[in-house]
Amino acid sequence: MLSSGTFNPYGQERSTWIRLRTLILLRWVAIAGQLAALAVAQVVYGLRLEVGLCYLAVGASVIGNLIAIFVFPQNKRLTESENLLMVMFDLLQLGFLLYLTGGLHNPFAMLLLAPVTISANVLGLRSTLLVGGAAILLVTVLASNHMPLMLEDGTILKLPQLFVFGNWVAITIAVLFMGAYSRRVSSEIQSMTEALAATQMALAREQKLTDLGGVVAAAAHELGTPLATIKLTSAELYEELEDRPELQEDAALIRQQADRCRDILRDMGRAGKDDLHLRQAPLSAVLAEAAEPHLGRGKAIHFAEMPDREASAVPSILRKPEVIHGLRNLVQNAVDFARANVWIESAWTDERISVRILDDGRGFPPHLIGRIGDPFVRRRRSESDRRSRPEYEGMGLGLFIAKTLLERTGAELSFANGPDRTELDTDAGPRIGAVVEVSWPRAKIDAQHKDNAVPLGANQPIRI
Repeated sequence: MLSSGTFNPYGQERSTWIRLRTLILLRWVAIAGQLAALAVAQVVYGLRLEVGLCYLAVGASVIGNLIAIFVFPQNKRLTESENLLMVMFDLLQLGFLLYLTGGLHNPFAMLLLAPVTISANVLGLRSTLLVGGAAILLVTVLASNHMPLMLEDGTILKLPQLFVFGNWVAITIAVLFMGAYSRRVSSEIQSMTEALAATQMALAREQKLTDLGGVVAAAAHELGTPLATIKLTSAELYEELEDRPELQEDAALIRQQADRCRDILRDMGRAGKDDLHLRQAPLSAVLAEAAEPHLGRGKAIHFAEMPDREASAVPSILRKPEVIHGLRNLVQNAVDFARANVWIESAWTDERISVRILDDGRGFPPHLIGRIGDPFVRRRRSESDRRSRPEYEGMGLGLFIAKTLLERTGAELSFANGPDRTELDTDAGPRIGAVVEVSWPRAKIDAQHKDNAVPLGANQPIRI
């Protein structure tokens, strides 16, 4: 079980995903834009600028890029602190260039948003707040402290103070909004990527267990004949060596160990043959298998079947790892939160197959029902909850994995808090906790359906 919201399947923090060459390329684009803007301002509009200082500011970026290119390898990935230094350098360089070219009277002041947006996407929260605070401070300073923009005749280009104040407010709000927006979106993407990776790992593990069971069954089948031969031969030797007790004991030991190997392979092969051959199973058997790991956890699990009156007998469904693992996660969640009872109800018609998992716990938090199924959804746990379930550190990842796996099989999931339904089973207690319903179109999951029909295979001849 994951213990924190910083799970990363790649073993890296998000900031280390960015290559140095990527930021170098972006800086070259910014340098080209700055040079072009300076040239147009001088040649086309005849502005009187502090040319030396302006080109010194641009040259600092050029030198920084050249040093980064020749000192670091092409595959260099930046750490959090290195990324922060790169972004802060670009922010300060741009602030200095704006100071030389009119401050907030310069329409290019909006470019201060670029470093903030980059930091919100690739840096941690603390670094993003630092860059955002530095950007707001720069905007505040540039509002009143800057070198004026002058034409060749000495005319100063100056906006009314009201517009300068408006620019300051607009850029400050944009820094806060763009930073928060970019941070939120990138965090959602990161969480979804990590959760999907965890889902794939869970499914791969389930599939490996299934494949391993098939290998065990095949090994048990193939080794049965040579072990029988060894046992037969050792029995004959045992009878023929009656006059040589020391050798007869060895023959008896060989027969005993052959019997032991047969018993081991029988036990291993029983589970293996289940996974190898039972590609389909009755719905009730699949539900029992999904719930089996949680039967001994101190909560009573009740099974109920409620078919439609006109429906056929219990359907056989495809025994997919996604179905078993997804339902198992839902049962685990119900057992975690139930007081004493969990109900697993199955129902089917000629068109749909559905499963409902209910418990007698406190139900889903009402303010989180709309977010159930999202990864890494955490809520503050009460002190009583910590005492009753100290081992639980839920983040919503289990429900996300279950939802993702089951939806891959064509299922639709719904989450709700159930009313008291004691009229259905008065002996088992009230069903007032969480309710999860999984519903498939029958054509998607029924193993006897045309497209999903699982062949039983031809009978194999008996070899003697």
